[in-house]
Amino acid sequence: MIFAEFEYPEEYWDFHEGLKKYLLEHFKSIECGLQTDSWFWIHIDKHKVVIDTFSSMKHQIKSADTGPHIQQVISLLQKKYKINVYPEPELEDHDYLS
Repeated sequence: MIFAEFEYPEEYWDFHEGLKKYLLEHFKSIECGLQTDSWFWIHIDKHKVVIDTFSSMKHQIKSADTGPHIQQVISLLQKKYKINVYPEPELEDHDYLS
């Protein structure tokens, strides 16, 4: 499910390194990459929050399940970035979220 999307003027590949640095300062378990798309996997307990550009030209915040882990990530990101939180999560049927 897609819970929110970033708003920024630059291209996502130019935004990737700054976001990576910020996330690494605040979370212990992160996987990330930048090739055709930018992606981050944040592991919080048994949950995974995904931030990626797979279905948008801007980073989106996603998770296979709802819960406080989503709000934890969104709240942290809102301290530094403009985040548009969706009123209802949008469905996305990618198996990489599990």
